[in-house]
Amino acid sequence: MRSHSRLVVPVDLWDHEKARRALAARDLAAVIKHFRQYTGASQTLVGSLAGLAQSDVSAIERGVRQVQSVDVLLRIAEGLAIPHSLLGLADQSGSTDPRARRNAPAMPPAAAMVTEAELEDDVRRRELMAGALGLGAGLIAGAGSDAAAAEPAAQNPAAAMERALFEPVTSRPTSLSDLADGLTTAREMFSGARYAALGNALPPLIATAEATRDATTGRARERAQAAIARAYVLATELAVKQHSEAAWATADRALIAARASGDPRPLSDAARVLAITMRRAGRSSATVDFLVRTATSLVAEKNGPQADTLAARACLLMTAAYTAASGGRRSTALGLLQEAEETANRVPVDRSGKPAGLFTISASPADVQMYRISSLTVLGTPDDAVPYVRRVKPAQLANTERVARYLTDTARVWHQLGYGRRTFSALRAIEHTAPEEVRRPAIRTLTADLLYRPGSLAGLREFAVRTGAVAA
Repeated sequence: MRSHSRLVVPVDLWDHEKARRALAARDLAAVIKHFRQYTGASQTLVGSLAGLAQSDVSAIERGVRQVQSVDVLLRIAEGLAIPHSLLGLADQSGSTDPRARRNAPAMPPAAAMVTEAELEDDVRRRELMAGALGLGAGLIAGAGSDAAAAEPAAQNPAAAMERALFEPVTSRPTSLSDLADGLTTAREMFSGARYAALGNALPPLIATAEATRDATTGRARERAQAAIARAYVLATELAVKQHSEAAWATADRALIAARASGDPRPLSDAARVLAITMRRAGRSSATVDFLVRTATSLVAEKNGPQADTLAARACLLMTAAYTAASGGRRSTALGLLQEAEETANRVPVDRSGKPAGLFTISASPADVQMYRISSLTVLGTPDDAVPYVRRVKPAQLANTERVARYLTDTARVWHQLGYGRRTFSALRAIEHTAPEEVRRPAIRTLTADLLYRPGSLAGLREFAVRTGAVAA
């Protein structure tokens, strides 16, 4: 169902025999297909209702991802108004009547008509509140717990940053040059995929940048604001990689500081990471529009060197293309990729040969091809992505984090095509290139999916245990 179309939720939706069989077997692929068939809902809307990305819904529906987490099962049950008992789950409402949850006031009654946009807005508000409350409660509970305070950064590199959002560290002002050096070091940590070190470095860096801003005026204050914005951009990138709800807070703070800086470059950085958080909340259409408007305004304003303007525009268009693909908008995604490629080809390369770009990504033709791989894969056409997998050379990419991203996209292509050995080979390459990258939640999920597929691969279980995808 298209955005702004109307959704009908039949009162007997889960009384169908095939639905009952699918629920009893916890065949979530069949369950989601049934829901979409009888309601006309898009994968994006299903994701919004269940608190999942559209790409996750697509993977579940195609059988690529198996849902084993009780938390995810509960979210799907809540979002799609499935009586918990039909999934073999305890009824959280306290009612023994399996119809009680279906008829609860929080869900649409029979023949209720609501717009998809209204549902997405409501779900997004609930997700944000739930995320903020959950994070806050965890921090309060952990304040007196040595175990919680000492959570290994390797398990959650974003943990120190999350704590700092609620319990800011204190610092003193420094010079703008020292602040710039600190920011460069932090970016090198991100580019090198050293996420644990980055997570520990960000709280004092942000505190120092904010103290410097408060102690300065005029142009110096604007430069400090730009540093704050980019520190929060790094924080958002880290939070997104760790699937942390803190991404919403850090992206918002990045945008506020970027606007105060008056510099279009950090504003482009902040717009991009905010768009990523919007996309993950299922706001694909709005995100694409936001990114394209921002990219167009950069070219119209022509602020700063032309190379920077073109590079920023190419980066925003790449992100917009992947966002459109995540929402199933193939023609839009391919059109944006073509425009991004044409723009990237116009970006001059500096004397060192390093491509220009935004703070955390570059705008080279190789980067555009990498985004083609991820976009075609999320669209469910991995065959179309194979030529680009073979065309991109890792040496063409700017840094370790980008190489790890390319290898991750490659692993997803082979996984969708059912090539287990090639998938595992790509996963091992990620571990060799960026050991911390392979412990990210998304990579652990991919590893677990591969492990539980039919057949066996030598060394896969040991790899899964080593990277935290499964327990020892």
